[in-house]
Amino acid sequence: MTKVIVTGGAGFIGSHIVEELLDHHFEVVVIDNFSSGRRENISHLPVETIDYDITCPKVVDMIVSINPDYIIHQAAQVSVAESVKDPVKDQQVNVKGSLHIIEAAIQSNVTKLVFASSAAVYGNPTRLPISLEHPTNPESPYGLTKMMVEHYLQLSYKLYQLPYSILRYSNVFGPRQDAHGEGGVIAIFTDCLQKGRSPKIYGDGTQTRDFIFVKDVARANVKAMLASENLCLNISTNQSLSINELFKAMKEVAEVDLVSHYVEQRQGDIKHSLLENKATRALLNWEPTFELLDGLAATIEYSRRQSEKREEAVIS
Repeated sequence: MTKVIVTGGAGFIGSHIVEELLDHHFEVVVIDNFSSGRRENISHLPVETIDYDITCPKVVDMIVSINPDYIIHQAAQVSVAESVKDPVKDQQVNVKGSLHIIEAAIQSNVTKLVFASSAAVYGNPTRLPISLEHPTNPESPYGLTKMMVEHYLQLSYKLYQLPYSILRYSNVFGPRQDAHGEGGVIAIFTDCLQKGRSPKIYGDGTQTRDFIFVKDVARANVKAMLASENLCLNISTNQSLSINELFKAMKEVAEVDLVSHYVEQRQGDIKHSLLENKATRALLNWEPTFELLDGLAATIEYSRRQSEKREEAVIS
């Protein structure tokens, strides 16, 4: 059976990728240090789980001993705000850790390494939608580290013939996203709606994002794993929504009436982001299938069920 390692496989996106791989009958090994990933995300799944930190050099030998056919590299420091506060930690995880994974992939002679990059590599766009030909000019340490790993992958193919796929995610959302860890705006709004607490909106709320449901991202990863070598693709819906419009839609879905309050815009945040996905549709035979409102409903319902479970646990 074809063996796939998923780094960060207990995390928000990683755990959905694990499920997608299992649906396609791959053998899956998860490597995660559980700093943000959660055991309950994958504890019910038939996968081998290894508790390990990718910043530790010994992870290379460990991966080589597993002898994977593919690696899907999701483990990362994913917060733009945290990268601005602590760029050294961001570099340690996102560059040093990724170099360990690249070295392990080379030594293991894997068929391909799939890397989770980000729209943050583009920085503030000069035109919308952002195509793959758009210049890369990161506005945050997070975006810079993602871009650096992209270059390391391109160089690793030239020097060591390591095949890769680079997937630049737009704003991913869905069940299991942590409002306090990974901090996606939809996860934060969902948590506030669940608790009846007014959320913060940074800036004036007119900033726009391209929101994509996590199941669509998981499908894209598996398709990229099996597609042509050395692709760099945007994983997006090619549709934008302002933060103000998003909050209004979420209140309607949750049937909750709350008022947001506005605070100063965060350093490193991009004003507008909208990724073109024409090449992705063609090269992966993929397209996003989840409508925004359906994805929001699934996310809010998941949060409600988790809240009920916690309340039941306290009572019992």
